[in-house]
Amino acid sequence: MMKLFAEKILLADGWATDKTLVIDKGVITDVIAGFVDSAERAEGIVIPGMVNCHSHAFQRAFAGFSEQGSEGQDSFWTWRNIMYKFLGQLTAEHAQVIATQLYIEMLKMGYTRVAEFHYLHHQIDGKNYAQLSEMAEAIFKAAKGTGIGLTMLPVLYRHAGFGELPANDGQKRFINSTEQFNQLVSDCFSLSSTYSNTNVGIAPHSLRAVDKKSLHSAVNHVRNLDAKAPIHIHIAEQQKEVEDCLEHYGERPVQWLLNNAELDEQWCLIHATHINDNERKGIIASKAIAGICPTTEANLGDGIFPTTEFLLEGGTFAIGSDSHISVNPVEELRWLEYAQRLIKQQRAILASPKQASVGQNLWQKAALGGAQSTNSNTGELRIGKQADLLVLKKNEMKLFAHSDQYLLDSLIFASQQNMVSDVMVNGQWVVRGGQHALEQDSAKQFTDILEHLSA
Repeated sequence: MMKLFAEKILLADGWATDKTLVIDKGVITDVIAGFVDSAERAEGIVIPGMVNCHSHAFQRAFAGFSEQGSEGQDSFWTWRNIMYKFLGQLTAEHAQVIATQLYIEMLKMGYTRVAEFHYLHHQIDGKNYAQLSEMAEAIFKAAKGTGIGLTMLPVLYRHAGFGELPANDGQKRFINSTEQFNQLVSDCFSLSSTYSNTNVGIAPHSLRAVDKKSLHSAVNHVRNLDAKAPIHIHIAEQQKEVEDCLEHYGERPVQWLLNNAELDEQWCLIHATHINDNERKGIIASKAIAGICPTTEANLGDGIFPTTEFLLEGGTFAIGSDSHISVNPVEELRWLEYAQRLIKQQRAILASPKQASVGQNLWQKAALGGAQSTNSNTGELRIGKQADLLVLKKNEMKLFAHSDQYLLDSLIFASQQNMVSDVMVNGQWVVRGGQHALEQDSAKQFTDILEHLSA
C-alpha cells in the first residue's frame, strides 16, 4: 500500500486541493482530505494518465523516412509502399527494441496505456514462426519492460482489397486464415494471463482486408473468450476506401458496418474520417467510440473527422498516435481543436455546456474514451480506479495561467515543452523527474537498429 498527497489534483468530479490518495495493489482505495502521515508528496499538479487508443509500434522506426516529395503525387497509398518496404526487414528482436523505445517515449509524454493494433505476425519471408504469437510476445515484453499498460489487438488481415483480392508481396507478413487468426487470439489471451496490466481484443484490419464471414468468425471467437473484449477497425480513412466500398457493397464503410455488425461500446472505429450525417449519428447511437489520430491523419493527408458535431451529439472519442510521427497526447488534442477552428473559422470550439475549458474537456473525455476503447479500469482518478496518473512540473506550470479553470488549457495550448515530471502506472512509478530507467540503453539499441535499416 502507498499514499500520495497532492496539493492540486484533477479528480473525476473536478479539481481538488490537499488530497491524499491511498493506493493498494495498483488501485485507488480511498481519497482522504488533507495530508496523511507517511504519504509521499507529489511535486506538482496531478492529473489522470492518457490512453493511446491506436498504435502500430514498428512504424515509429521509419517516421522520418517518408517525407521525401514526389511532385505532389504523395498520398496515403504511396506512404504505404514505403512502409511495406521497411517492415520487410524487421525481426521479432527489432520489433521489441522499437516498441520499447516507443513506449518509453509514450510514458514520458503522458500516455499510461496503449492499444497496440498489431498486424506484423510472420517471418520476413511470410512463413509462420514456430510459435504463432512470437511477434505479439515481443510487444508484451516491451510493455512489461517499460511499465506501460497494454491492450493487445491482433489484427485479422485476409485480403489486399474489396472483393477478396489476393494479398500483395508487401502484405505477406500480415495474412492469416480465419482459423489461424483465432488461434493467435487465443494464444495472446494465454500470454496476457502471464503479463500484468494487459488485456486482449481484436482488430479486423478494415473492410477492404476482411470479408463478412471472417469478420463475424473473429468477433464471435473473441467474445467467447471475453464478452467485453475491445474490437477496433480502420474505417473510412481515405476517400478511395469509401469509393471502393460503395462500388463493392453498395454502401459506405461505416453504414455497412452499422448494418452488418453488432456495434456496441466495445467497438472503436479508427479514423472514421469520411462519414456522412447518418453514419455519424449511427456511431453515436451504437455507443461505439471514434478513434481519432490527428497528427497521423494530417501527416498522411487523410482528412478531418467531424469532431464538433460528433461531440455536440454526445459521441465518445479516444486519441491515438497511430504511425507515431508524433508521440504526444498534448499535440493530438491541440490539433483536434485546431483542425475544427480552421474549418469553422471560430475559436474554443470543443468546450461543452458543462465544461468551458477546452483543454480540460478534451483531456477528460479523451482519457475516459481511451479507457472505454481498451476496456481498462483507467481514465479518471476516483476510488476503485487504477492509479494511472501524471504529475505536471510544478515550477514550469507556474509560468502559465494556473488557476484551476486554465490549467489544462495552458498545458495544451500554451506550453511548448513537455510538462510531465512523474508518471505512475498501476500504482508504480515508471517515470521520475522526466526520466525513465531504461531510456539510455533503449535509445542506443534503437539508434543501432536505425543504422542498419533502410526505407
